[in-house]
Amino acid sequence: MSESKRTYDDHKEHGNDMTYENEGSRDLSPMVQISLKEYDKLKDRAKYITDKDMIACIDKIEELVRALRKHIVRTDLD
Repeated sequence: MSESKRTYDDHKEHGNDMTYENEGSRDLSPMVQISLKEYDKLKDRAKYITDKDMIACIDKIEELVRALRKHIVRTDLD
């Protein structure tokens, strides 16, 4: 059996096994360690929107809502 055929068969056999690709690199850890203080700071940061594009969209929505509010008439129609 040729080397490429064997590689293809191995790939096909382990295609859905996500751990298969990491078998050769057991020394590498997929996790990062940070202090609790850093973790708390990151967790607090997650409560706020900091993406400039997202902020620009929100500003635009706010501008449009202000323009729409000028046309609102709050009266009871009997």
